[in-house]
Amino acid sequence: MGHLVSQLLTFPGWLVLLVSGALVFAEDALFVGFVFPAETAAVLAGVAANRGHVSLTAVLLTVTIAAIIGDTVGYEVGRHLGPRILRSPRLDARSQQIEQARDLLARRGGIAVFLGRFVAFLRATMPFLAGSARMPYRTFLAFNAAGGLIWGTAVVLLGYFAGASYATIEKSVGKGAALAVLAVVVVGLLIWRLRTRRRKNPGPGGSPTR
Repeated sequence: MGHLVSQLLTFPGWLVLLVSGALVFAEDALFVGFVFPAETAAVLAGVAANRGHVSLTAVLLTVTIAAIIGDTVGYEVGRHLGPRILRSPRLDARSQQIEQARDLLARRGGIAVFLGRFVAFLRATMPFLAGSARMPYRTFLAFNAAGGLIWGTAVVLLGYFAGASYATIEKSVGKGAALAVLAVVVVGLLIWRLRTRRRKNPGPGGSPTR
């Protein structure tokens, strides 16, 4: 799967859309998103758009729609098969993470669905858990669509605006190094966003959290 994603920039435009859309969809719909490099695929699809391989508008629409529909399928899977899947021994290794996600959902409701879109493990599991918890679909859809739209736009544009740098690095030191730089950029932005959010949210005493 990683090899497939690394080859994304060599694909024709229609195949870039197909692969990136399929990976983003599968990440949420199949409740196994922690093994699918969907975010990397979306970023690289943005790079492909920068390099003229595919329309930026088409990439934005594909990634965003795939994210929203994938979440909806994940919700339905959780709604109909949730208890059975959660009892599966295959999930024992991630039982603590799943319990933490369920607790977040119970405390935050739709906000947890929205925020879950920006964290890899929660992105894969939160739709399923929302369906399993019988969250009203209208509530789920509203927060799911908002998260999918913002996340899809952000990751694709990240790849698009990093495209020139990617091309320069790839030419100089190879595709592996270019992918590594993109990964560092993504992680750096996520850390910056989390720290900014913590500073803005007041702590229990009413002062900003440090």
